[in-house]
Amino acid sequence: MEKAELEELKDGVSCAAVLERAGFGLDVKESTRNAMKYRRDAAIIIVIHAGKGWFDPLSDGKGDVIRLVEHLEGVSFVEAMNAVASLVGFVPAEPAWERRSRDRQPDLSITERWEARRKPWRGSSTWRYLTDARRLPERIVRVAIGANVLREGPHGSMWAAHIDAGDAVTGWEERGPDWRGFATGGAKVLFRLGNPEALRLCVTEAAIDAMSLGALEGLRADTLYLSTGGGWSPATNAAIRALAIRPETELVAATDNNVQGDIYAYRLLALAEEVGCGAERLRPIASDWNVDLKVRAEARGMEEGGRLPHARRARQG
Repeated sequence: MEKAELEELKDGVSCAAVLERAGFGLDVKESTRNAMKYRRDAAIIIVIHAGKGWFDPLSDGKGDVIRLVEHLEGVSFVEAMNAVASLVGFVPAEPAWERRSRDRQPDLSITERWEARRKPWRGSSTWRYLTDARRLPERIVRVAIGANVLREGPHGSMWAAHIDAGDAVTGWEERGPDWRGFATGGAKVLFRLGNPEALRLCVTEAAIDAMSLGALEGLRADTLYLSTGGGWSPATNAAIRALAIRPETELVAATDNNVQGDIYAYRLLALAEEVGCGAERLRPIASDWNVDLKVRAEARGMEEGGRLPHARRARQG
């Protein structure tokens, strides 16, 4: 594994996730935002550096998330790395102070907060961010606005809605020039763009990538472009399964071209095997589909349409 890929893997999994999976519990009374104390019987681990570091106050143990697995399980570096990879997308329980912080939010529902925001318009800050910084064609932006899955976020950012099976907004991905997050109090299900009845399901890790892949493919009529928002919650799993179980469905794992993307792809291909639908791994040439779109925009002057002769495909099943 390349060093950059290893760092990306470590960034994708918090020490709290490892400890929670290992049976540790957070000692709220003796924890702060900057130093969270976890206990399992007599064992104690202090998590620091926003979840990226740890130390054992009863020994000399300390380090990153991979070293934590080595410390707890007594396994090799490779085994620890694989264990960390299995936790990509796992979200640990929220600390009590985070829950209290959320409780202090204005008494507005997710739907009310979503509806209070304007849709992007030509020339707006969000429109410029999507078409200039992200190089999305205007047609794709207009389709997403027409599908009611885009909103103007603060400071020129974009909100991209996650929708459940009943067409209700459950939360939104937040992306901007200087910001990346998810709606406070919201739930990740799926961002959806395209024909809701389509049997070809392209699953990406971000709404920007779903729209970018749609642009690269000319927004195929037989395809529903999806984003998990980088998570893999039970609700996301159930939503993908409900779509994939339909007869003649093809599930396309269009996740990033890196270790984390491969982990998500493995889960998608395993799900496809479980429900008995067709499956395919589709990789961008660069790290993700938006980078591929930018490269094409620079090389061809934002030519739309066509399939993806440049993408590497691996047929499954």
